[in-house]
Amino acid sequence: MGKDTGFLEYKRTNNGDVPPEERIKNFEEFHTPLDTQPRREQAARCMNCGVPFCQSAMNLGGMVTGCPLHNLIPEWNDEIYKGHEKHAFDRLYKTSNFPEFTGRVCPALCEKACMCGQNGDSVTVHDNELYLVETAFSKGYIKPVVPSIRSGKKVAVIGAGPSGLAVADELNHRGHTVEVFEREDEVGGLLMYGIPNMKLDKKVIKRRKKLMEEEGLVFHTGVNVGKGDSSEGDKTGEKKVSQKEILENFDAVVLCCGAKKARPLPVADPEKIKGVYYAVDFLTRTTKALLDSENRTVEALKNHGGYIDAAGKNVVIVGGGDTGNDCIGTVIRMGAKSVTALEMMPKPPVDRAESNPWPEWPKTLKTDYGHEEAIYVYGSDPRVFETTVKNVVTDKKGNIKQIETVKVTFKDGKLAEVPGSEKTLKCDLLLIAAGFIGCEDYSADAFSLKRSPRGTVVTADDGYHIPNTKLFSAGDMHRGQSLVVWAIAEGRACAKEVDEYLMGYTNL
Repeated sequence: MGKDTGFLEYKRTNNGDVPPEERIKNFEEFHTPLDTQPRREQAARCMNCGVPFCQSAMNLGGMVTGCPLHNLIPEWNDEIYKGHEKHAFDRLYKTSNFPEFTGRVCPALCEKACMCGQNGDSVTVHDNELYLVETAFSKGYIKPVVPSIRSGKKVAVIGAGPSGLAVADELNHRGHTVEVFEREDEVGGLLMYGIPNMKLDKKVIKRRKKLMEEEGLVFHTGVNVGKGDSSEGDKTGEKKVSQKEILENFDAVVLCCGAKKARPLPVADPEKIKGVYYAVDFLTRTTKALLDSENRTVEALKNHGGYIDAAGKNVVIVGGGDTGNDCIGTVIRMGAKSVTALEMMPKPPVDRAESNPWPEWPKTLKTDYGHEEAIYVYGSDPRVFETTVKNVVTDKKGNIKQIETVKVTFKDGKLAEVPGSEKTLKCDLLLIAAGFIGCEDYSADAFSLKRSPRGTVVTADDGYHIPNTKLFSAGDMHRGQSLVVWAIAEGRACAKEVDEYLMGYTNL
């Protein structure tokens, strides 16, 4: 512990934010980092607790608190304070494959369990992590590490989201030959097409892909596994590979296909009503248009086209999670006339309830960047709690025109409408951000996989191996919809099982 009184001397200082009035003009990242000395002071606030809950990933009160990767947080905070950035980064990199991702998009389970947060403000672990990895890239600490010896074993990873990338990274460094198959035109999964650019610049993902390729990984993008064979294609140019081809050519196969089966809204079917879209499709088309543009401005997006435009429209978003918030920020940048966000759950308290003590995950109201921007643009918080869509009204051409909402409550664990609470809202664009209900049918059916009632792939107890096969599964496909940090943790743990399966032992 470098500064034993640091937590008493220094107050928490977050990275800065570009003001809403400026940042909504483009899709660029808007957090501004601290200078080196203030960052060292923030690291000095780490108390080096005897029992550091920040790296525990304990399940308390039905929710996890602390880092699922078990990052060595007190160690690298101490090294940051002492000015030993290289040593600090080495400790971070020991447990985390992609801190440039989690340092941007993770909700910081570590900070919620920080001892300093018991009676004050937690350490800026999230910002410290991002500082370390970006410093490492800028100073050349991160270089390609190519295995000197190859095992002769070949592994196929299906899906290039965070779990698939983590599996591939671990097994490649172990010396196995790894090929990654991704049906989209870019790797990253929801990192690429489910999280908007202002939250995670896509150049960051491409930088990591380039490094992994230099280390020997092979990526096959635009390849759909399980929907045909290599002799087939379609009008989009998508290549197809059968499960038979994969199983014949690889010693182990890891399925990390995600959980992209969107939770439907029964009264609003995107296939039947114009102006209704699933949030992930809306965000994907926006990002693809931006990737094809020369810059990340709103003007560049509009000049490109090919996306779902919210300009001048009354937008309603169903779902109060991170994806719903990302949709709010995106439609604001497009110039939406109004934004309303419907959430079925009650409004959380601003402060912890006595029944929700530290270090449990705080069940408190979170006002994210999209909400802040909506308050600036429209003058009020866009969220309407304990409310859902009861009915949709369309015009003669089938375009959504307005929606009828209703207040809801939970009685004996079941959702019930509140009689007489119906309201009508103008709605030109309805985005469904109600989460996901498991992996897509074809990817599981192609390999004859058994699924749980939650739509996840069934594996051996407490593991990732599908018994009596060369198949493994990790990430959202195995766990269900979750956080990026959990996907990476699953990928690392799965890689260890794959290595033991291939070699009879593992040193991962």
